[in-house]
Amino acid sequence: MTVKENISTLLAEKCVGIAGAGGLGSNVAAALVRSGVGHLVIADHDTVSRGNLDRQFYFSDQKGHPKVYALQENLQRINSATRLTLFYGRVTTGNARQLFSGCHVVVEAFDMAPEKEWFALWMTENLPHIPLVMGSGIAGWGLSEKIRVQRSGNLYICGHQLETNEKEVPLMAPGVGLVAMIQADIVLEILLIKNDPSL
Repeated sequence: MTVKENISTLLAEKCVGIAGAGGLGSNVAAALVRSGVGHLVIADHDTVSRGNLDRQFYFSDQKGHPKVYALQENLQRINSATRLTLFYGRVTTGNARQLFSGCHVVVEAFDMAPEKEWFALWMTENLPHIPLVMGSGIAGWGLSEKIRVQRSGNLYICGHQLETNEKEVPLMAPGVGLVAMIQADIVLEILLIKNDPSL
């Protein structure tokens, strides 16, 4: 078996949870499907809007559709064999365990800082054995040299992590995409290298 075949076999058996299907989550999902991850659990309560189309993996004819179902449609066009478990609703302390306890890695992709904070705390307290890959500080442009990854145990935080006022420094496709791809790459590193150091 070649290295590529070995990677494909390993990834096909893995499950990744994605909490939030906006700029980070939708693009992470696309990258993971393209990479061959076999099962994604995607949770989001929002619908596609015109303002999402500049940086999220959606299209103009999907406006008004729940993001999880629109994303399902788009991901299946990449690979119809990928298993997708969808939850259209808000992630809470009451359902997070049911949603993500069966995942090998979870990606945090919420929009708001309070959501990020409670989810990180909940995951580290309740599912500490599952790596959590977060995004923080993704607004603006021209900050690619400041994007970094901080790790503490099973917690990974990706982004420039600079405080920005999004009314003055908006979210832009390149910055959001860069952080999403770094998140996806860390997921692959966790799934592959930690499972088979010979790769």
